Amino acid sequence: MSLKYAVLAALMEGEASGYELSKVFDVSFANFWASTPQQLYRELERLTQDGLIEARVVQQERRPNKRMFTLTEAGREELGSFAAEPVRRPAALRDELMIKIQAMDDSDPGPARALIEERMSWSKGKLARYERVRERLLAGRTEEEYLRGSDRVGPYLTLLAGIDYERANLGWCERVLAVLKQRAPLG
Repeated sequence: MSLKYAVLAALMEGEASGYELSKVFDVSFANFWASTPQQLYRELERLTQDGLIEARVVQQERRPNKRMFTLTEAGREELGSFAAEPVRRPAALRDELMIKIQAMDDSDPGPARALIEERMSWSKGKLARYERVRERLLAGRTEEEYLRGSDRVGPYLTLLAGIDYERANLGWCERVLAVLKQRAPLG
């Protein structure tokens, strides 16, 4: 899948500037699709040229003008077609930490412990961010009320995947630390 569809999906929320979209990728999409601002801006240009999104310039005082992007009907159709296609292949985990843990047996476990603790810190931070987004989406409603009455449930469902992923990550890290502690030489 290309960044194209992630940008189109993000614009389903409504008009947004490139800066606003980069924040969406940092918070709402971070758990399943990463993008740098440079990649995002290049993709916005391509999508505009392809007629899948429209851009309008907003004049600003004391700041540079900004471009606001919206999904076109052609963009909605393209996204709908993409959403109906079967997934080509399951996601593959590519994680440098896993290679380091795989290879740790012939070295001091101290650095591995430090890496796991760092991962735990990142996961806790992401989980806290995702929980804040969840609370904002729910806006005082129960999950059941939100899912039954909201116009769009996709962002909430993908957010739940991110929450589950980070909880699983934390559980794995705790287990690794427990194993490393058990294996620590006595003395």
